[in-house]
Amino acid sequence: MNIDTYLAKMVTTFQKVLQDNLSGIYLHGSLAMGCFNPDKSDLDLLIVVNNRLSKDEQKAMTEHVLLLHDERPSGGGIELSVVLETYIRSFVYPTPFEYHYSDYHRERYQSDPDYLCGGFEDPDLAAHCTVIYHRGITLYGSPIRDLFQPVERKYYVHSILNDIGDASKEIVDQPVYYCLNLCRVLLYLQEGTVSSKLEGGEWGLRTLPSKFHSMINKCLEAYIGRGKEKKLEFDNKQLVEFAEYMQNKIHQFY
Repeated sequence: MNIDTYLAKMVTTFQKVLQDNLSGIYLHGSLAMGCFNPDKSDLDLLIVVNNRLSKDEQKAMTEHVLLLHDERPSGGGIELSVVLETYIRSFVYPTPFEYHYSDYHRERYQSDPDYLCGGFEDPDLAAHCTVIYHRGITLYGSPIRDLFQPVERKYYVHSILNDIGDASKEIVDQPVYYCLNLCRVLLYLQEGTVSSKLEGGEWGLRTLPSKFHSMINKCLEAYIGRGKEKKLEFDNKQLVEFAEYMQNKIHQFY
């Protein structure tokens, strides 16, 4: 099953589960922005509904998403959130959500039939909605510009800053994630460009000090899947230096 066929199956599944409550299904993340790696990238979806999910709808979502996860034709995961249409048309921050699924919650969903991640607020949805507005793809329902409004800059910035807040501490353990995220955050703050991690890293190669280029290039190669046969070696001291340099540059904007 190729990725397009799989996406079509996801749409059919959510139509069956949510029926008249379904308003739209929107793709964001790497697949929408043209840098999808089938071996490791998540499929990122935002599902918009007219009314709050019933308990039956929530349980049916879990049942079917777990099945969809097992059928995924590649190595990555699924991340999706279900949000009320009213919070999309008149954006609320942090955004309440009805339901959320990701690999982080998968084991709990499998082991506990009463478990539900929903009924909370998620600041990350500001970033997801911004990406959808600028770069997203409609899989089902209303065209994006008929439903989504531009998210206020301050909300988007707050959301993406959450992703890099612990970069100087965590970059040694997750060099690719933090290196490329730091690049795309600074790119947005300097130029207003909503970018992917790949685009952020490529921008970093063009604009950041040359002493960091080799490290950024290694992260890009790992992100797109080159060199996966060998373990990439990083200089931990340089990783921390890069994170501190980037955080200092980022902090100049707020």
